[in-house]
Amino acid sequence: MRAGPETEFHEFLAAGRFMIQRCRTSGRYAFYPRVAEPASGDLNLEWIEASGVGTVYSVTIARPKPPASPYVVALIDLAEGPRMMSTVEGMPPEAIRIGMQVTGRIVHRDGRHMIVFEATPAAARLACQTRR
Repeated sequence: MRAGPETEFHEFLAAGRFMIQRCRTSGRYAFYPRVAEPASGDLNLEWIEASGVGTVYSVTIARPKPPASPYVVALIDLAEGPRMMSTVEGMPPEAIRIGMQVTGRIVHRDGRHMIVFEATPAAARLACQTRR
């Protein structure tokens, strides 16, 4: 029996690959993994390596009870088109801005692999300049 799309996605992450789906018929990309293209219901999906490049669409700073540190929950528009929820790391949460360019990387935390994002070097420099 073949694994479902979510299982395949996590297997790709475990192998160090950030993959998203594309409909062979329409050319549209889809994320989160699914069995059919959302717009048409077409089942003709293939896995494509994502560029890992994105833009912050929205950002929320979660402030858990101490001693836990604040962290960012963000919606990221991938260069391929789909939007995904993740986090942006590597800089103070207050410095992360809508429209910031980010790049994704695969990390292993709490027993699973996931995609997290960091500001591109140019975006990080700009954020630091505007915080002064």
